[in-house]
Amino acid sequence: MKNKLLWVATALLGLMLVMQQLQAGQGVDVQTAQRMSAQGALLLDVREPAEYAAVHAANAQLMPLGEVGMRLKELEAYKDKPVAVICRSGRRSAQAVALLQEAGFTQVVNVQGGTNAWEQAGLEVVRQQ
Repeated sequence: MKNKLLWVATALLGLMLVMQQLQAGQGVDVQTAQRMSAQGALLLDVREPAEYAAVHAANAQLMPLGEVGMRLKELEAYKDKPVAVICRSGRRSAQAVALLQEAGFTQVVNVQGGTNAWEQAGLEVVRQQ
């Protein structure tokens, strides 16, 4: 019973930290983004198709930055749900976050360090064969 309470308290503290980062409009580190994805958040990769094909974070969905504005309807289901946006290093994803926020997305965050940091952290990636 004591272990369950400790686990629940830890999970709640983690969730509160993520929500605080979401509300502050800050980015999240790759470990937080990976946990968000595992819990059902959309992990949106805004790099170009060739970059994505070469290597991408597991579970990442491709939508190049230049297409985000035209494809907002495809993301409508995530308007009030967590969305973590990733690119190579964090620059393009920051632009996509701003675009999505302008379109009314309420829980969108930038993945700090992008795919480079994801890979360096040893998190699961998919590579072109």
